[in-house]
Amino acid sequence: MLVCTLGDLLLDVIVRLDTRLAPGDDAVAATTLAPGGQAANVAAWATELAVSARIVAVQADDDAGAIVRRELANRGVDVRGPRGERTGVVVSLVQPDGDRTMASDRGSAPDLRAEDIDSDWLECDALHLSGYSLLGGPITGAAQRAAAIAHQQGARISVDLSSWTQVRRLGPRMRDALAQVTPDVVFGNEREWDAIGDVETPTRVVKRGPRGIVVDGEEHEAVPVDAVDSTGAGDALAAGFIVGGTELALKTAARCVAQVGAMP
Repeated sequence: MLVCTLGDLLLDVIVRLDTRLAPGDDAVAATTLAPGGQAANVAAWATELAVSARIVAVQADDDAGAIVRRELANRGVDVRGPRGERTGVVVSLVQPDGDRTMASDRGSAPDLRAEDIDSDWLECDALHLSGYSLLGGPITGAAQRAAAIAHQQGARISVDLSSWTQVRRLGPRMRDALAQVTPDVVFGNEREWDAIGDVETPTRVVKRGPRGIVVDGEEHEAVPVDAVDSTGAGDALAAGFIVGGTELALKTAARCVAQVGAMP
């Protein structure tokens, strides 16, 4: 099985706090660097689940880009896409209870264009699109072209809604962009589904954190785990679902929250 993803290829800066931040004060923290972006996370978890994975994204030749490509290669992920000017950075602040807040700089990631897409890259069994790829800019055209090619080759298409604030801001534009990729599966948390409203998709997955997931109206409990860091849990869940369905999705999400960072 080959899982292909399309989206942002970023550098994650994960800051795990020992105590909650207080205005004007210092806090002790442990900081790690890792490749990131939803598409990269899903691809990395797919390889961890013993299938092949490829990410299609803009790659930059800066120091951050070198780190990202090296770390993904070490995880067995095939990286394809044009060169860009700057690798984006996501700073993830992880609270002592595992909750996280992210500040995102997408760099050159949104500059992926439809004409950059090589049809050979989409010879896959599944294509997963980051919701950020449907927020507008050249990358939305690239995502729609990739989905059309993958559909022609019999691949299943999945989309993660990604950001309730962005979905709400775009409203009908986001729904139209989503409709044009005709996804087989759509993932989103409760806020994201509230923001997007009714969309047509054969399979609807509602992510509810420690309360598990709802798949087409059927509730499934989360796997019990001592949560360390929730960063990337939804991406791990998507990878598990794509590879093996609901049970594997929940197990993979539990593995993710039991560690620091979004990747295995």
